[in-house]
Amino acid sequence: MKYPAPAFSPRGRRRSHVRELVAGLAALLAVLAGLVPAAAQRQYVVAFANLTEEPGVTVEGTGFTGREIRESFVLAARAHPVEMVFYDNRRDDARALQNADAAIARKVDLYIQYHQGAANAAIAEKLRAAGVKVLALNYPVPGAPLYTVDNLAAGRVAGQALAQFALRSWRGQPTAAVIAGNLSDAADRVPERAQGVTEALAQRLPAVKVSSLDTHGNPAQVGPLLGKFLAAHPSGKLLLAATDDATALAVKSAVEAAGRVHDAAIVSHGVDRTIHGGMNDRKEIDPANRGSIVIGSVAFYLDRCGYEVLPLAMRMLRGESVPARVATRHVLVTAANVFIEYPPYDMN
Repeated sequence: MKYPAPAFSPRGRRRSHVRELVAGLAALLAVLAGLVPAAAQRQYVVAFANLTEEPGVTVEGTGFTGREIRESFVLAARAHPVEMVFYDNRRDDARALQNADAAIARKVDLYIQYHQGAANAAIAEKLRAAGVKVLALNYPVPGAPLYTVDNLAAGRVAGQALAQFALRSWRGQPTAAVIAGNLSDAADRVPERAQGVTEALAQRLPAVKVSSLDTHGNPAQVGPLLGKFLAAHPSGKLLLAATDDATALAVKSAVEAAGRVHDAAIVSHGVDRTIHGGMNDRKEIDPANRGSIVIGSVAFYLDRCGYEVLPLAMRMLRGESVPARVATRHVLVTAANVFIEYPPYDMN
């Protein structure tokens, strides 16, 4: 079985965003210059019904919020002939149904549904009956193309990165592995993330035993849980996979408190601001911080979701075919490539 390489990705993602922006600007300039009739530049109405926009509430078992996802659509829409209409599903089936009705009344051309619930089937029927195209985000909607994160693939990237580090730096030394995080969070598919880590470690390091520490969503539990594990394993090397960045930082603190920094390597999932930082934030993953035991985090790009989803929406609106499922490209972000994936000017 081959797993996605954790190496950095080329600049394809950023280049695709630049191409979309250039195309949008070119179309606008053509209209302004009279080269293309304004009537040919149809303005579509696209609705985005978000999972939740409750302040401080994170989504997909990461540190990203629904508001960050909405903002990515606001920014991405500048490159397309679209008017965005936004709704908040509030993680509630009744509210999601109301939002679909409101979008139908608004006569939107395409509806992007981000909701996990039984209402998705009824919403799909409503929208199709009204002639509204549907695109699903992260959770399936019957008959609609799906853009989604791939937790299993992300976990494999993390596990492979840890295995490569161990084979390069600790070959032949006693090594144990731990997966820490909200491992019981099936709603956000975190167990799939853990499964991917386990599979990759088993393939590359079959002799290494993998232990699980379930925080039940409370990073404060990392200290007590990992403290017991470290006490039971007073020597040997430690491969530590965190299911999210907040957990990774708590794992790092616990390892430091136990005096085991030189025995540990941590890989996380998410790459939110707590791990890559803003312009004036402390950056755990940074070229100036190469000594950190957090060797990397697997990107989910939820703060750039709009840049990936709106091009699919535009293809649907133009009558083009799109794949039934498109998955997020998960790559390992390290100190060596963080400024490629999250350039300093992009961290404000």
